[in-house]
Amino acid sequence: MMHVCNTLDEWRQRRRALSGKSIGFVPTMGALHEGHASLVKRCRAENEVVIVSIFVNPTQFNDPDDLDKYPRTIENDLTILRHLGTDEVIVPSAAELYPNGYLFKMEAPGLTNIMEGAHRPGFFEGVMTVVLKLLNLASPDRAYFGEKDYQQMKIITAMVADLFIPTEIIACPTVRESSGLAMSSRNMRLSPAGRQQAAEIRRALSSPNAREILEAAGFAVDYVEEHWDRRLAAVFVEGIRLIDNVPLAGENKG
Repeated sequence: MMHVCNTLDEWRQRRRALSGKSIGFVPTMGALHEGHASLVKRCRAENEVVIVSIFVNPTQFNDPDDLDKYPRTIENDLTILRHLGTDEVIVPSAAELYPNGYLFKMEAPGLTNIMEGAHRPGFFEGVMTVVLKLLNLASPDRAYFGEKDYQQMKIITAMVADLFIPTEIIACPTVRESSGLAMSSRNMRLSPAGRQQAAEIRRALSSPNAREILEAAGFAVDYVEEHWDRRLAAVFVEGIRLIDNVPLAGENKG
């Protein structure tokens, strides 16, 4: 039976009862899709207990309008998690996760001054801070992150190692729609035509001329950069910001 905790006091009581079991954790912002489901399935296969959090973290949004428009589908999310065999769901409030406001924040300028960090001021400070809080609350053996948010996954992995947090970060492959579009909660805000256009992102990234191809296809390009043997990009489709990345393995880079 899946337990849903809406308060941290309730969760702390639940967590104490899980002592001695292997714990897997999937932090999410809800609006769940097959990409999230793949993380939960792997978590289920590798741990005795599966914990999922649902929290739309306000500190990682530098645009209040983007925060307001972020899809919130809690009842559907809980149904999905129940079908996936999730054991514990944490649905905290911002007031509980930030009881003193945004008093303490994590910073890592050497890792966060490129790509998402450069184009979304404060984004990674918010991500690192909330993930640290959630890891402390869940105290998992393993935590699962998707490679679609590749820079985020690398930064969280580095943070956990540097702070001696006893949690293994498991990177999971990007899950894509049949069109090749990387699954994202933001996709549900796209029109059918926008979704069709967005499917071109991955194909463009397979070329060293990705920026030119994307711009020619009508995308507003935030960045196209290469790091960690990957080509990564952020673009706007119908005003919706999407990110994706592909490996460079086997590519002739000159």
